[in-house]
Order: sequence, then C-alpha cells, then structure tokens
Amino acid sequence: MAHIQLADAIARYTETDGIQDTHIPRLTLVKWSRTGEPIHMLQRPAVCIIAQGRKQVMSGDQVLTYGPDAYLVAALDVPITGMVTQAETNAPYLCFCLYLDPAILSEVVLTLPNRAEAISGSGSALSLHDITPELADCATRMVTLLGDEHAAPMLWPLAERELLYRLLTGPQGQQMLAIASPDSPMGQIGRVVGWLKQHFNEPFSAGHLASKAGMSLSSFHQHFKAITAMSPLQYQKQLRLQEARRLMLSSHIDSADAGFRVGYDSPSQFSREYSRLFGTPPVRDMGRLRARPDMPMMI
Repeated sequence: MAHIQLADAIARYTETDGIQDTHIPRLTLVKWSRTGEPIHMLQRPAVCIIAQGRKQVMSGDQVLTYGPDAYLVAALDVPITGMVTQAETNAPYLCFCLYLDPAILSEVVLTLPNRAEAISGSGSALSLHDITPELADCATRMVTLLGDEHAAPMLWPLAERELLYRLLTGPQGQQMLAIASPDSPMGQIGRVVGWLKQHFNEPFSAGHLASKAGMSLSSFHQHFKAITAMSPLQYQKQLRLQEARRLMLSSHIDSADAGFRVGYDSPSQFSREYSRLFGTPPVRDMGRLRARPDMPMMI
C-alpha cells in the first residue's frame, strides 16, 4: 500500500528519534518510537501525512485523531496540543510534514483552469482529509529526492507543485484556495492571526481586530471562532503561555519574569493559567522538562 512505501522512505532518512530538518526547503520528517505526553506548540501552515502510527491534535475545542488513512491540513498558525498515540520501537511514528509557501500555492492556483473566483464560508484552520494513493505516492517521491542531491534542485519544485495541485483539486480544494486568497474569511482572519503573533504581549480590543480583518464585530467573532476553534483572547493566551514556557526553558529566567515579558501583570494569574494549560505549575514543569532533554517540542 502507498503509506507503507512512504513509511519505508521516511525510515531511510530518520535513523534516530526526533524532528529531522532536511536540505529540501520546508520539508521536515518526524520519527518517534514511543507514545508520549502532550506537546504544546504553534502549528504553522502545513500538510502533515502520517505514514505509520497515530496522533491526536487538540486546538481550542477541536480534537482531531488520525493515522495513515488521513492527512492534516493546517491553514493558519494555530496553537495546538499534539500527542503521539500509537508508536512502538519496531513500528515508530513516522510523519511527512511540508510547510506551505503561500506564494507557491498562489502560483499553482493561477494555473487551475476552473479555479473558484469567490470563496465563501469560514472552513477550519485545521482539517482532516482522506489520503489518496496519488497523494501518498507524490509524498514518497518527494522524500526519495533526499537521496539524490543532484536531481533534487530540478525535480523538487515540480513534485511540490504536483502535491499542491492534488490538494487544490481534491475534496479539500476550497480550503486550500482560501489559504491563497487574502479576501476569503480565512485570509481575513489570517491577517488578525499575524497581528496577534507579533503583538501577543499587548492588550487589544475586539473592535481593533475586527477592523484589521475588514469585518463587522459580530462577523469577526463568528469567523474567528469557526476557523481557530477559540476566541481571540484564548488564542492570545496560548501564544503567551507557550512563549513563556520557551523563555523559561531556553533562558533560565524565573516564572515571574517570564510572565511579565509575555504580558501578565499578576504572577499568580500567570501561574494559574500556566498550570491550567500545561498541567503543573511553572517551577515544577521546568524541573520536569530539564530532566527530560530527549522530549520533543513538536511532533
């Protein structure tokens, strides 16, 4: 079956557990030989195809579970909690992840003979779709190019565009078109997401965000919730807490300082919300993470 061939290809280039950045632009391979605890991260726009194993992804009130029979499309930057739910030493979790380049996606859209001129509805920033043999075969050929550095510069752009073409012309085509369209609800909310990422430690008003999206206040709230599965305040809170965790882990600063840097005025409020998201207070969480340097920060 197609996913077995993809798993074999990924296994050739992932000798050890972890996240493998490759010499091919935007292509990342992941291997993990055991199930683990939840991993909190900001999921960038990407196509993720699991060749072996299973994974659960939670974002806001949305829970998605998938394996080799489906693939995930992330249309916007979304804070998620992910967890490998099926992996063994002799059958590790193996994943192909291609981060999306909006410029290349737009180029492919322009080549479609019957592309949609208008895109309605919100869709979702995270969605699952049934894998097809053609899509899995294309992903396999893309991974195989890692072993041919002479051919890769010539063939990779063609393979990437083939994969994007198959996504655009498949059942998820409207969502992919929405990613490439700045005037779609997805594109409008994307502008707000970009602002929140840059200004996550600043207060905001809903009216200011709605204005950035070019929407009425009621329409903005409706579309933001439908697309991200959370409110703007919840989105900002996850960005703040994930950044505070990164700062404490990488810079060894204390929790009060980390909370202040990401926008919290109250150390007690920061500690409460941190514990609610990560399951344990900051000091205890840092001790656990520093004792587990092998734990991945993304899956």
